[in-house]
Amino acid sequence: MAYPARTIGGLIVAFAMAITASAGAQEVKHYRFAHDQQLNSGYSIAYDIFSAKLKELSKGTMLVDQYPGAQLGQEPQILQLVRSGDIDFAIVSSANTSTISPQAGVMSLHYLFRSEDHNIKALADPKVFEAVRDMIDGTTQGIHAIGLGTQGFRHLYGKREVHKVEDLKGYKVRVQATATEDTMFAAYGAQTVHMPFGSVYTSLQTGVMDFGENAVNVYLINKHYEVAPVLSMTEHEANNAILWISDKLWQSLNADQKQWVLDAARDVSQQEPKRAFDLERSAATKLQKMGVKIVADVDKTGFQKIADPYLDKLAKELGPHAEKIKTLIRAIN
Repeated sequence: MAYPARTIGGLIVAFAMAITASAGAQEVKHYRFAHDQQLNSGYSIAYDIFSAKLKELSKGTMLVDQYPGAQLGQEPQILQLVRSGDIDFAIVSSANTSTISPQAGVMSLHYLFRSEDHNIKALADPKVFEAVRDMIDGTTQGIHAIGLGTQGFRHLYGKREVHKVEDLKGYKVRVQATATEDTMFAAYGAQTVHMPFGSVYTSLQTGVMDFGENAVNVYLINKHYEVAPVLSMTEHEANNAILWISDKLWQSLNADQKQWVLDAARDVSQQEPKRAFDLERSAATKLQKMGVKIVADVDKTGFQKIADPYLDKLAKELGPHAEKIKTLIRAIN
């Protein structure tokens, strides 16, 4: 049966469009983004910013799926899975990053950040990010830092009020497993306890430890207030984090895709910190309405007097990358 030339031409065009659409569909790839916090956290904000920007820049060909709440493991496990290429992207605290790069403990130095504004500016500063990136590239393999974020400042919570540094003497505090944490809380007179974040609730409930310490929103969304109803606003440490990509994925990307990833990650560094601190204030308001005792009048000068001499000492002991990062952060006005 013969077809008119116009019909044949239409069929050819339709066939070509079908092939093009099929090829375009095949180019769409999904990537896994993991973290250990619940939704409506600083980590999920980072995911929202990163995934939306990457989708926009890639015209929908690079789609990132979120795995929150430690679905793929606690932070030390997540880091190892990113290194092995089993997870594509992740956001992990700078403190837990010290399990693969000890110098990352510099971000956990107590009272390194003078204020909320100082923290926000530091994380958005290109020189600070470049120093963190170089630290990771120079000290570990299989993983790359592409951005920075925060969940605000860390505070102490338990069944007792903390008004001054002496109130910690002899009590057990769960801390992240870094040399800086062990040193600083011991200097305050406390006993340090290491355990996965997922075990904190039960340990506070059973009295295995007396205090936890974390950001306000983390305390809220993980319901730690149920077993530790007093939140003392010590602001002793910035709850900072690093945004990651696996080297396996990085090496598979072309030049355009790499730039899209870096641009999306830069948006996280510039936008997430402010939104995270806004979330902290909102969380504090919710907690107060729920009846949680918030101790706002903590005398931080006692903590700072003990912590200040350690800033230079610990940064130097950690190594040259740590010392450079500390110097850059302290120089920001």
